Order: sequence, then structure tokens, then C-alpha cells
Amino acid sequence: MKPITVLLVEDHTVVLEGLRALLKSERDIEVVGHAQDGRKAVALVEKLLPAVVVMDIAMPLLNGLEATRQILRALPTTKILILSAHSDDEYVDQVIALGARGYLIKQSSALVLAKAIREVHKGNTFYSPSIDKRLGEREKVSPQGAAGRPKKGNTKLTSREVEILQLIAEGKANKQTASELGISIKTVEKHRQRLMTKLDIHDTAGLTRYAISAGIIESSVQLTIV
Repeated sequence: MKPITVLLVEDHTVVLEGLRALLKSERDIEVVGHAQDGRKAVALVEKLLPAVVVMDIAMPLLNGLEATRQILRALPTTKILILSAHSDDEYVDQVIALGARGYLIKQSSALVLAKAIREVHKGNTFYSPSIDKRLGEREKVSPQGAAGRPKKGNTKLTSREVEILQLIAEGKANKQTASELGISIKTVEKHRQRLMTKLDIHDTAGLTRYAISAGIIESSVQLTIV
């Protein structure tokens, strides 16, 4: 039987190596590559065509939410399993809306991770028990469940606008952003102005606050809480 090919996407080297070690003993799972930012993840998925992508959310250059959106737009049959330190409803709702097949918190055991990979590979959904319980409770309250909740933040922005916004919020100058995305400085400036107009935010600090509230980047406060 062919093993389930997996791409690991995680920006912390220690966590990444831990995940590789955990999955190495699973005979039916093969880690075929890894990426430490969302942009590289998108490129590697298109190159390696893994069956399952294990995706972190908070990453530099391109976050896991936007990477998920781009991967599933290009290769809709790819199964994406979110593995994140965050477990709040806003993140869960966003990845469900984007089409991710599962969501695990990073405290999950190796057995749970392997089981989740197998389940999403089959086309099923899989959530950490605490998340699954919350989704079930919400389903009882509203038949629409998580899908019925309004999504915040970057849902009204294009993929390119989200990329530009994340780089702005990370403190990148227009020249750096242009180099990173392979576009002209003039194009970056146009996107920046369009962002400000669309969001009715007219300074970098405001864009940064918006990016944090929308889950596009993390603040140092959020990181310490996690």
C-alpha cells in the first residue's frame, strides 16, 4: 500500500523536527518535505503534490490561513490539517470556511496526529476533542453551526492584499515587499493605498492592528499568552 505523503508546514525548527520524529515510526505515513513559511508551502505543494498538508497558522511572510486558501484554490483535492497553538473559535471558523479538513491543537499526542492524518486523507474531518465538542454544541444551537458564523478580517481582501498586509504588519518597507513578492515598488504602493481605502485605515499602525485582529499576524502579547 502506498504511504500517505505529508508536507509539514511549521516555522519553529524544534517543533518541525519533533513532528518529523513523531511521524517517522508510522509505516503508512511518509513526510516528503517541509516548509517554514506559507509562501514556500504553496510552492512545495505544487511541486510535491502531497496527499496531506499539516499546516501551522502563525508564520512569517504568509500565514497558514492564506496559504491554505491559495493551496486549495490551485489544488482543491489537497487535504489540509491545521496544527496550531490557537484553538479559539475565530481561527477554527476561518479554516473550516476555507476548506481545511481538520484542526488539532499542538498539545495533541503523536497517536492523535497520525489518526487525524489518516482520517483527513480518507476525506473525513477530524478535530481535537475540545474543538469537536464546541462545534457540536454550536450545531445544536444553530443548524448552520460554524458555517453560519460571520467570518472576520481578511475574508473581504484578495490573496495579494492579504500578502501585502502581512508584510506591512511585519515591518517590511515597500522595497522589501516588492522584492519578496517579485513585483514593482509602484505596484506595492498601489496595493497599499487600495488596502487603506478598502479598510478605511490610513496609517501603518492601524493596518498592523487590523492584521493582528484578523489573525493575519500575531502580536508579541498573543505569543506570550500561548
